[in-house]
Amino acid sequence: MTIERMILLVVGVVFLASVLLAVYQSPTWLWLTGLMGAHLIQASFTGMCPVVIAMKRMGLPSRPAFG
Repeated sequence: MTIERMILLVVGVVFLASVLLAVYQSPTWLWLTGLMGAHLIQASFTGMCPVVIAMKRMGLPSRPAFG
């Protein structure tokens, strides 16, 4: 699995988990959804994502996610 696809997986899992936790536990979990969205916006402007740095250190290959 490539870094790009792994990022999509991580974002999807965190988003879905936070929504489910908000529904079944406490609406406070929606802050996690908001933080994930803010991080995605920040990463799109700066091109820097700590998760990508960690995955590169783990040796995951990098290729376009689509196409």
